[in-house]
Amino acid sequence: MSVYDHFETLQVHAGHTQDPATGACATPLYQTASFCFDNMDHAARLFQLQEEGHIYTRLSNPTVAVLEERVAALEKCTGALAVSSGQAAHFLTFQNLSVPGDNFIAFPSLYGGTYTLFRDRFRSLGIEFRFAAGNEPRHAEALIDERTKGLFVETIANSDYHVPQFDALAELCQKHRIPLIVDNTFGGGG
Repeated sequence: MSVYDHFETLQVHAGHTQDPATGACATPLYQTASFCFDNMDHAARLFQLQEEGHIYTRLSNPTVAVLEERVAALEKCTGALAVSSGQAAHFLTFQNLSVPGDNFIAFPSLYGGTYTLFRDRFRSLGIEFRFAAGNEPRHAEALIDERTKGLFVETIANSDYHVPQFDALAELCQKHRIPLIVDNTFGGGG
């Protein structure tokens, strides 16, 4: 958690610690794929996840770590995970919330790539996406059962600009004890 309180300050400083070697005030772009280890024991502890640290940029990187800490501070949440694409975010979210046989509910107004990912790719993993018959919360509720692991919406639907009834959907998800999963790509200008 950040030591800063003001949103404007968090935008610039959250997650950053001064570099003891250079005194740099800004986080550099670490353009490396690998990281050095103090010795074999240090490497073993890192690879066995007994100690936090960077091993390989595909897994973690100091620049990305600052971004994640900054986003978490701005959103006032425990943590954040930065990935390279919306499709990666979708996959990680749904794959980690479910096992084969589980399902998710989504509204029909979705970005085409997301719709295809949900309809085709997750099916091959044994995870079902059920598409509501319309955009009303009652349409989603009709599809919820004991294997439903979440309800997915886009803040502004990419295909038709529909804006979901967030308060009603949040109540619905609380009632059924499932997460409301919101993609803000379109709303965030992405």
